[in-house]
Amino acid sequence: MSTTTTDGLPLHTHKHSLRTPINRLFVLIYCCAILALLYHHTLSLLHSATPTSFFLTLTLLISDSILAFLNIIMQAFRMKPIYRKEYPENLKRVLRKADFPALDVFICTADPYKEPPMNVVNTALSVMGYDYPTEKVSVYVSDDGGSALTLFAFMEAAKFARHWLPFCRENNIVERCPEAFFQMDYSRFSEAEEIKIMYQGMKVRVDNVIERGKVDSEYVTGEWESQAFSKWTDGFTRRDHPTVIQVLADSSKDRDITDNVMPNLIYVSREKSRKSEHNFKAGALNVLIRVSAVMTNAPIVLTQDCDMYSNDPQTPSRALCYLSDPKLRSKLGYVQFPQRFRGINKNDIYGCEHKCLFVINPEGMDGVSGPSYVGTGCFFNRRVFFGGPSQLLSPEIPELAPDNVVDKLIQSTEVLELAHSVAACNYENNTDWGWKIGVRYGSLVEDYFTGYRLQCEGWKSVFCNPARAAFYGDAPINLVDVLNQTKRWTIGLLEVAFSKYSPITFGIRSMGLLMGLSYAHYAFWPIWSIPITVYAFLPQLALLNGINIFPKVSEPWFLLYVFLFIGSYIQNCLDFVVEGGTFPKWWNDQRMWMVRALSSFLFGSIEYLLKSLGISTHGFNVTSKVLDEDQSKRYDQGIFEFGVASPMFVPLTSAAIVNLAAFAWGHVEAFKGSNGLEGMFLQMFIAGFGVVNCIPIYEAIISRSDKGRIPTKTTMVSLLLAFALYVVAYLLFK
Repeated sequence: MSTTTTDGLPLHTHKHSLRTPINRLFVLIYCCAILALLYHHTLSLLHSATPTSFFLTLTLLISDSILAFLNIIMQAFRMKPIYRKEYPENLKRVLRKADFPALDVFICTADPYKEPPMNVVNTALSVMGYDYPTEKVSVYVSDDGGSALTLFAFMEAAKFARHWLPFCRENNIVERCPEAFFQMDYSRFSEAEEIKIMYQGMKVRVDNVIERGKVDSEYVTGEWESQAFSKWTDGFTRRDHPTVIQVLADSSKDRDITDNVMPNLIYVSREKSRKSEHNFKAGALNVLIRVSAVMTNAPIVLTQDCDMYSNDPQTPSRALCYLSDPKLRSKLGYVQFPQRFRGINKNDIYGCEHKCLFVINPEGMDGVSGPSYVGTGCFFNRRVFFGGPSQLLSPEIPELAPDNVVDKLIQSTEVLELAHSVAACNYENNTDWGWKIGVRYGSLVEDYFTGYRLQCEGWKSVFCNPARAAFYGDAPINLVDVLNQTKRWTIGLLEVAFSKYSPITFGIRSMGLLMGLSYAHYAFWPIWSIPITVYAFLPQLALLNGINIFPKVSEPWFLLYVFLFIGSYIQNCLDFVVEGGTFPKWWNDQRMWMVRALSSFLFGSIEYLLKSLGISTHGFNVTSKVLDEDQSKRYDQGIFEFGVASPMFVPLTSAAIVNLAAFAWGHVEAFKGSNGLEGMFLQMFIAGFGVVNCIPIYEAIISRSDKGRIPTKTTMVSLLLAFALYVVAYLLFK
């Protein structure tokens, strides 16, 4: 199917997956098998002869019921997947370049030490270099850390852009991120060496300022720069400071070295006060929506992570293939591109490619109402932030309305005064911002929650996944950062799952069954920790105490367990490989599901529970983008990075110890013949499967001496926990 231009040439096409009928048949059979398993557990529970067997059967029934729920809602992605293709070369038949809608780009950063300013600069330069009318592009950088260091970096970036942008345009450069370009063979470009010298000079100046922790007078070259930095007084802190808005490049007057118009580049640090709630990234994005509305009010908004640079200058044109389509335009809220990552090692040991999250699942949702918003690489119709398609919610002042026409210069006194006003920390008091208008509050995962609420209001979305990656970012290279990121997701997702907006109730009523279940899959991610924790310990502890809890190999119910395990894994592996993955990457991806379940999902769920009871509070932790040379080397070699004595490693290491002990003891019992192998086969298989998945943990305990090994303290605590669990199991089972 396609949408065509007046000449009959398509702007975009889509096709359905050939595997859809097979997927639907498999879902039917698999659901029947799940029901049979739950029936078996119920019968066993009713016929339990002892308290021990009752406890074991009840635990397995609860665990498998949760697994059944999670597996069933996961199948929603496989019901109607579609694959899209767009034709930006045909866009000119519908729109002249002069008629392209203006584009506002939002880039958020929060800490110059965890998110190096040069990374953010590269992201900004890559989008400033889009093949798009430059006078229509405005890049807004939100610095939620309120750092003069970040402002200095962007002052340098504005100067460098005057040379970089025409160089890219004249040489038709595709890699418009300077760091990525200079890692390539650029020898065929005569000016490249000169540009590289400029880039390296900028990099040295920015790194020197970061190292010193302040902008010395030697780096301040003009009066306007002095005035900008004068705002950083002794009372200026990252949590308590006035609004800072600095126009670094102005398309109405600034030109590059070839006398072409420069895109707008605006630095924004919203007002912060310890007495006001700031709502983390969601609050920063809402400030950018308001500030940009006052200054440029482009109808298209691109949100971008600070480390996610553009890899294709044609990306806005691809988005316009959908956003300019009259058949889609009235209800199309956003076009989402997948997140892709550079620097991931050969086998992706931490599963940070997140192929299911960023590619497979969005394709499944795209066949219904469209993918969820993933926080970056997303082109929004500005109108989407102001109520549903059929009901416009007007903001408190007309200057913020999505259809308001800005007819004043961005550096005019009136515009700047209003921009400062709408960036004030108390501006949202007694307004609908964050609740009915803008990016939504109420969850740490503001991207997921916002996309979900927008689609509940009736907006549709589109998944755009071109062959050439639209964006590339950096993935964490140590396990602690991976797990801390997932723990934050866990808290945010549970905030949605158990709210009045729960996808299983509110979502299904608002969007229909398939979309509701798709969003429920994410919201209930963290409860994977329950069945995986049960299966990581219970069968093994029972085996160590000589108790068989699964059917014998000769019994028909044994085949049911085999089908459920193999069917789930083959389906998941097939989806992964069809989308361009490899078997080793898939294996590491499934291992990381177990790692997360026993660490970040578990701890995040506990933290959410304590917070709900008013016992504990949480904060927003920025994932570090700073690379350590030794860590990078180990990561490239495929070696897990533990290094710190994180509490999240304790249940993980304890599970590794218990599984190894149970697997070894099962072999001893089988050799002695005291407990038939037929009866304990499934328990031994589960323990053996756990052992194979825990090989990196055993290596980190026993055979490694580098700084990335598991600390001795963690190992000792894990041993004590494993022994305590064995003692408790012994007392219960005997």
